[in-house]
Amino acid sequence: MAVLRRGPSDWSQVSRWDPEAGTLQSGSWIRANLYPQRCDLSPDGRWLTYFTLRATARWAAGGTYTAVSRLPWLTALAAWGTCGTWTRGLTFADDRRTWEMGEPDEGDIEPLRQTYRLGLTFTRPAAFAVERRRGWTESAGSPPYDRELDLWDDRRASRLTMEKPRPGVDDGSTLTVRGWYAAFRSGQPSWADATYSIVEDGRSCVLEHVQWADWDKAGRLLVATTRGRLEVRHSPWDATAVAWSHDVADALPEPVAPPDIARRWDDRADGTARRRDAT
Repeated sequence: MAVLRRGPSDWSQVSRWDPEAGTLQSGSWIRANLYPQRCDLSPDGRWLTYFTLRATARWAAGGTYTAVSRLPWLTALAAWGTCGTWTRGLTFADDRRTWEMGEPDEGDIEPLRQTYRLGLTFTRPAAFAVERRRGWTESAGSPPYDRELDLWDDRRASRLTMEKPRPGVDDGSTLTVRGWYAAFRSGQPSWADATYSIVEDGRSCVLEHVQWADWDKAGRLLVATTRGRLEVRHSPWDATAVAWSHDVADALPEPVAPPDIARRWDDRADGTARRRDAT
């Protein structure tokens, strides 16, 4: 699981969270904005697509670009420049024949298609794009999508409620979320508009101080709190039933050179790949 955090100031960081193993691997720091709803993770958790605005970048992809990197680093193995921030980012496809991208402005994308047999598409306009790929659906009574009047699915975002039943546990619990910031997470410093709740048998319990939540495969509740903690909770109803936690609130930027494996597609020690950092 990819964790994208913002701050301090204009810094962002990527980490790899494995709730099952109870580990968090810190990755790249970047002095730029990352847009979580315009990112995607490959099915095996190895590759990350991300979109960023980095005005200081000096390379063929320009200052706003989408890229593919090896999680938890941001070293671009392939990158495409964009016309400003009007983009939905890229999504992985299981079929390598699904390909909507041209040749990258930087790097080499063929290993993704030929070795890992993955395709790439533009993320379709939809609020809660990441959640939809993780099994969330619109709740009954949500306002309908009007493509002609709301091409980017922005206008109804604050009125849209998404839900996801608890997997692996037959207790009828459903996790819900609503709020404009939850729908897009465009880098705003406040998550006050994101509201997560647990619904069961008609009763609803708001998850206090939670800016992101989802179920793991076993039905445990995963949360990121507004106080900067990642948690795995055994009980969705009890905020004190924490099986694992990690505090990232006080992490400070430590930009260091990525390991050699971040610079290539090949997992082997002698592998090579063409790539270039945005400098």
